[in-house]
Amino acid sequence: MPNARLYADRRQLGLEARRGSGKDGIVMVAKRKAQPAKVAIKVLRWPEAYVREKQVYERLRDAKVETVLGFNVPLLVGSDDNLRVIEMTIVEQPFVLDFAGAHLDARPDFPEEIWANWETEKREQFEARWPKVQKILDAFEELGIYLLDVSPGNIAFLEPE
Repeated sequence: MPNARLYADRRQLGLEARRGSGKDGIVMVAKRKAQPAKVAIKVLRWPEAYVREKQVYERLRDAKVETVLGFNVPLLVGSDDNLRVIEMTIVEQPFVLDFAGAHLDARPDFPEEIWANWETEKREQFEARWPKVQKILDAFEELGIYLLDVSPGNIAFLEPE
C-alpha cells in the first residue's frame, strides 16, 4: 500500500478501491484528478514478477494489441520501476489479465511431467472452456508471450461459469 500511495501522489491519481489481490501483488482502481477516466494500478511484491508483467504490457503496447480472440487486454499507461507499480486501463469482460507469471520469447523448460500436471489442473479449472483457453494461450504464444499462471480470474468469460 505505501508504494501505491506514493505512485498515486506522483502521478496525481486518487486511489478509490482495491480491485483484487493475489500472490504477486494488489490491484487498485485509481482516478486521475484532472480527468474523469479511471485506471488501475498494480503494485507487485517481487521484482521478477514486476519485470515480467511490465515486459508483457510493453510488448502488447508495441504490437498495438488491445484484444486477443475477442478478449480485452489492459493497456499500459505508466509504470515506476522503483516502486514496482504498473498503471493500466480498466477493461470489461471478457478479458485476459495478470501477466506476472508470463515468460517472453520461450516456453520455460520444465520436465514433461510438470507440463502434464499443469495441463490437467487447467483442464479441471476451466472445464468445458478449456479449448477456448488453449486458443487464447496459442494466440499469446504467437506474440512470444507464454502464459503459465492462468486461472478463471485471469481469463474471464462473459458466459456463465
